[in-house]
Amino acid sequence: MPGILVLANQTIGGQKLLDAIRERAQQGDDPSIHVVVPLTRPRHGNVIYDEAVRDSAQVRIDLALAFMREEGIHGTGEVGDQDPMNAAKDAIAEHRLSEIIVSTLPSESSNWVRRHLPDALHDETGLPVTHVVVDLEKEGLPFDVTLVVANQTVASRELVRRLEELNEEGPHRFIIVVPQDPGMGPVVRAARERLAALLSSLEEDHIVAAGMIGDPDPYLAIMNALQYFFVSEVVISTLPADRSKWMADKLVERVQSATETPVEHIEAEAEVKA
Repeated sequence: MPGILVLANQTIGGQKLLDAIRERAQQGDDPSIHVVVPLTRPRHGNVIYDEAVRDSAQVRIDLALAFMREEGIHGTGEVGDQDPMNAAKDAIAEHRLSEIIVSTLPSESSNWVRRHLPDALHDETGLPVTHVVVDLEKEGLPFDVTLVVANQTVASRELVRRLEELNEEGPHRFIIVVPQDPGMGPVVRAARERLAALLSSLEEDHIVAAGMIGDPDPYLAIMNALQYFFVSEVVISTLPADRSKWMADKLVERVQSATETPVEHIEAEAEVKA
């Protein structure tokens, strides 16, 4: 089975890239698509949480694979080295790949283009390289992406109900971020369990979503997510105002002041304070 490497980062959900993947799949021979997303270091925060950085790349992969499943395309994926050349070479060394599709932002916005990555990949590997340019600012994505940020209320009925309503409005993808210190073992496990419960509930409703543990500071978690992903709106879910530290810290107002992306606040009930 021929294998095609798709190397992408921010543009992973762009229409032109999705069209290129679909076109390859329709050419016959049932090609296997292997998606690699290199690690991207965040711009915000003094402490870099490796788990959160890896999770953000994995979320992109999960959403790309969800698209391929919908199209009946066989796909796999992995988080790659921070350097895209090394990420590609590592994947080629492990998999039987016959072609590379590299997707970037336009030249004025892309470090990969400034590094002449498509040509360098061809020279280094000898494989044919197709360069797909996705202008997210002009073209957007073929679906809305809602960034959902919650902790204790992440699996609440109020939040699930709201996400179901948003999904009914049109093609949608959801990225769930649970701010949590990756060093706090039992606490992080509990957070991942809540996140898994929400993702399972959404999957049962045929809603496409992926999730990650983010920076323990919810403001930094949101700012980093806005760097990682092209987002249509932000939904912040908290406990009621009289029991929410996030509300006491004016999280919603701070995020609204820091971005032009629409921000919605949902209050949900939970027995444990966030």
